[in-house]
Amino acid sequence: MKTPLNQNNDLEAGAIPLLYPSMTENPELRWGFIRKVYAILTAQLLLTIPVAATVYLVPPIAVFLVETWLGWALKHMIIITSLVVLFAMFVYSKQHPLNYMLLGAFTICEALMVGLSCAFTSGKVILEAAILTAVIFLCLTLYTFWAARRGHDFNFLGPFLFSSLVALVVFGVIQIVLPLGKMTHMIYGIVGILVFCGYIVHDTDELIKRYEYDEYILAAIDLYLDILNLFLKLVEVMKDAESSDNA
Repeated sequence: MKTPLNQNNDLEAGAIPLLYPSMTENPELRWGFIRKVYAILTAQLLLTIPVAATVYLVPPIAVFLVETWLGWALKHMIIITSLVVLFAMFVYSKQHPLNYMLLGAFTICEALMVGLSCAFTSGKVILEAAILTAVIFLCLTLYTFWAARRGHDFNFLGPFLFSSLVALVVFGVIQIVLPLGKMTHMIYGIVGILVFCGYIVHDTDELIKRYEYDEYILAAIDLYLDILNLFLKLVEVMKDAESSDNA
């Protein structure tokens, strides 16, 4: 539960600046929550990188998952497991330590799929996409904290981003059934990049203002998925650009 400021803790809270002008909760508690979320997010990324790198650097793993029936079945089992675990995390997000166990399983599943998505991509593209993802995430995070401090609110982005995400999913399905040209595919990837940049701003704003203190798992998942999807869209666009240059 959020703790409002009162006369007894004004002096204590006054030592820590407000995150946004209309803030009524104790800033120290909110900063503690934010630090916890980013610590969890960092742990997820530190787990994701070696798992994804293993899939990428050991080609037989990707070949097995893509070119064999057993691997195909295992790949789809990983996807289904990831979705089931994600649903379970929403249900049990406040039950410790089960929430952390589910988060670890979800992170491993996502890391395997990220590694597989990058398996047949050049190392140059992967490195450039990783650097761009880190820079974009850092810049958008700092901007959102700066904007919130000055009274800006990004909650209005929610409906637009959700509608855009649904449109991206539908368009992706259409591309599977009716493949379009390379230029259209690149535009689709660029739109995806913009959508997930918007989600980083929106979810960071939610982290600053609206998440309850016991929703740290949900907050970390949102930011983690924003980062992964942004990275994969950057890889997709840069891969298309590289193939166009080589054509």
